[in-house]
Amino acid sequence: MTAEYSRPLPRPQNIELTRPYWDAAKRHELVMPRCKKCDHFFFYPRSECPRCLSTEIEWTKVSGQARLHTFTIVRQPVNPAFLEDVPYVYALVQLNEGPRMISNVVECEIDDVRVDMPLTVVFDDATPEWTLVKFKPAG
Repeated sequence: MTAEYSRPLPRPQNIELTRPYWDAAKRHELVMPRCKKCDHFFFYPRSECPRCLSTEIEWTKVSGQARLHTFTIVRQPVNPAFLEDVPYVYALVQLNEGPRMISNVVECEIDDVRVDMPLTVVFDDATPEWTLVKFKPAG
């Protein structure tokens, strides 16, 4: 855990809707909303299923296994607080369960990052209140 995390942290617009995700991340678990009616996993969290519009949603632990769908290498961050981190990988990750999510690929050389590479979830305990979900190469 970083003693003094100086970068911006998530600011969920509806903390109650996303609380299960953030609480699970603190426990180093990855959970996704799943529709009880059509069994569809989805992300970002919302109050109804994007497939069937059911409001019967439950949070379900997922494997944390994924593939890199697409990415960019950030060399010039928009926010100067991230300047010391460049270059870093800003990624769209596709979980084996189906949902895609934005994250970072960490613990690898920038030149080794490839579309479709297998990934596994890791957790960055940024502060005592916030744990960030990131991914590293599987294997």
